[in-house]
Amino acid sequence: MSSSLTETGHGAASHGGSGPPARVVPRWRRGLRPYLLIVPALLLTGGILYPFGLGLYYTVFDFAASKPQPDMVGLANYRRIFGESSFWDSAWVTVLYAVGAAAFETVLGVAVALLLHRSTRVGRVLEKILILPLMIAPVIAAIMWKLMLQPSVGVVNHLLEPFGMGGVQWTDTPAGALLSSIAVDVWVYTPFVAILALAGLRSLPASPFEAAAVDGAGWWFTFRRLTLPMLWPYVLVAVIFRFMDSLKVFDIIYALTEGGPGDSTVVLQIRAYLEAIRFQRYSFGISYMIVLWAVVYLVTMVLVRYLGKIQNRAAEVPK
Repeated sequence: MSSSLTETGHGAASHGGSGPPARVVPRWRRGLRPYLLIVPALLLTGGILYPFGLGLYYTVFDFAASKPQPDMVGLANYRRIFGESSFWDSAWVTVLYAVGAAAFETVLGVAVALLLHRSTRVGRVLEKILILPLMIAPVIAAIMWKLMLQPSVGVVNHLLEPFGMGGVQWTDTPAGALLSSIAVDVWVYTPFVAILALAGLRSLPASPFEAAAVDGAGWWFTFRRLTLPMLWPYVLVAVIFRFMDSLKVFDIIYALTEGGPGDSTVVLQIRAYLEAIRFQRYSFGISYMIVLWAVVYLVTMVLVRYLGKIQNRAAEVPK
């Protein structure tokens, strides 16, 4: 038998004389296939790491539109960032936005999933409608809500006017602008949490709930002792995605308030944009993005480790 193998894994002689001979594939080509399969992954990794490394390189210089010949400044950009009060103000706004959006979306998403889990005819119809906000680009959703929240011609104030709540300045005050931005985020992304929670609910085993029903357990006891502990790993996955995404939000806030009024809704991502694009301090703006990346990475790493512990606890795997 020849040392070369065929596509079917048999020697060429095993086919006998019937039919056309199988194509012989050299051994070196078969050994090369696993490496060819990772080429797309390598190209994607290179496409990610090259801009990231280039950004890190730029942060040790003072590139700016007013300085075409930059000098190396080392870590001066990072020291300047942490020494400015505007950074801490933006960091505080970012935390408020991320925590508020993730918390509301989690609570509402789980509540919607519990309602849809009843498998009624209305629930099946609402389940199809639920994904509609996810099909709208966040920028479009923010512009749509910006028009709806207009104090004089917005439909929201028009609907609230019979209740004596018309004329509210939704995005013209610092607190109102931040709450309005969170509300738009909740409207867009609550279906994402609901879909994940609904998938988790439908994957839970039925036997514990049947035993609880036989024992006469109430709804609240069943939810608190059975549903929530087993559902928590799925919910935490949704929290990780939404919290991580909310930390680096840009589109919704910029389309709705452009960071205003004043700097009340300037999150870190918008601060980086203002520094790099509007003020044309390129290295300084990129340094903001590197700091934001480090924050998101650390927070995500902590949450993923906590998710592993929760999954082990849910599966009753000893630590």
